[in-house]
Amino acid sequence: MKLSSRGQKVPASPIRRLVPFADQAKREGARVYHLNIGQPDIPTPPEMLEAYRSFGDSVLAYGPSAGLPVLKEAIAEYWEHFAVSVSPEEVVVTTGGSEAILFALLATCDPGDEILVPEPFYTNYLGFSSAAGTTVTPIPCSVSDGFRLPSFEAIESYVTSRTRAILYCNPGNPTGVVYSREEVERMASVAEKHNLFLLADEVYREFVYGDTEFTSAFHLSGLDERVVVLDSVSKRYSACGARVGYLATRNKALIEAATRYGQARLCPATIDQLAAAAGFASHTKYIDEVIQEYEGRRDVLYSGLDAIPGVETHVPRGAFYTIARLPLSDAESFAKWMLTDFRVDGHTVMVAPASGFYASPGVGLDEVRIAYVLNSADLKRSMHILGEGLNAFQSLAN
Repeated sequence: MKLSSRGQKVPASPIRRLVPFADQAKREGARVYHLNIGQPDIPTPPEMLEAYRSFGDSVLAYGPSAGLPVLKEAIAEYWEHFAVSVSPEEVVVTTGGSEAILFALLATCDPGDEILVPEPFYTNYLGFSSAAGTTVTPIPCSVSDGFRLPSFEAIESYVTSRTRAILYCNPGNPTGVVYSREEVERMASVAEKHNLFLLADEVYREFVYGDTEFTSAFHLSGLDERVVVLDSVSKRYSACGARVGYLATRNKALIEAATRYGQARLCPATIDQLAAAAGFASHTKYIDEVIQEYEGRRDVLYSGLDAIPGVETHVPRGAFYTIARLPLSDAESFAKWMLTDFRVDGHTVMVAPASGFYASPGVGLDEVRIAYVLNSADLKRSMHILGEGLNAFQSLAN
């Protein structure tokens, strides 16, 4: 039997495709430091965990397709922290941020349409785009200048008659870039000129370090019909397994379309939504300490990478990722070899090959994405192992 063309073309995740090698390393007794995936080790808010424990209904029933009112109201209150007014009616709760992205693409694009995305980008944009029958058109950015956006004219040059949206992640996964207000306005100006939707993936909204300022798409005026903000509780509250996200927009027709897609899958998970509402309610007392912890981890990671000869990276200003260019031609082979052949005192490191975060062919082959989601001591140890591994791998090639 022949699969659909979409089924054949959907890409494997660069974040997870080396997992079998990591699993085998563990079976052989190795300790693997997972820098490949954004799974935080910081405890989930106790209020969320208590919401799971205290669920007392005798029936675990369906909820509304667009989300439980208590969660939508909590999300609306949360936005007040950013001086943004969002009503519960402008929110559709989804099964993770992943479904929010998919619903946004399905609601704004037809098969054969194109989406502009600054590159490198969250790798699953390719998978969601494939499922929606659309094409990702990359806007190339480089580690050499900290992944800053190109000019208005450069972005505009990628617009065609089939372009329907600009999709971007801010703060950025996998780069750690935080776009300035001017850069967000630059993308918005292209969207306004060419009548495009602006799909803003702001999952890492709070994860901004130092004196860097974050600009939400909702902070821009005059864009109510074209802005769609995508969000999730996974990383904010270290609750990746909860699978609760949402999209927010003031475009009523888009809300109605997303709700109809939600009706097709019935509803998001009821208990997880109750836990998410508890997370938003605990936001103020939880988030500041978490951000301080990640900023410290960021500094440890950058210092460790900067000390490895030949590695090129930048200081990530947000999220908890960075892209590092390695002094070799095939980062994926190196990442696999670290799991299959290299140990320091029985320990090794798993990173994500960065080529899967690009749509441009042949780009990112010498890069890896690193998630600084481990405690500082483990990050220091990981950077030591990575440096030793690079030195050994280069010696093999000579």
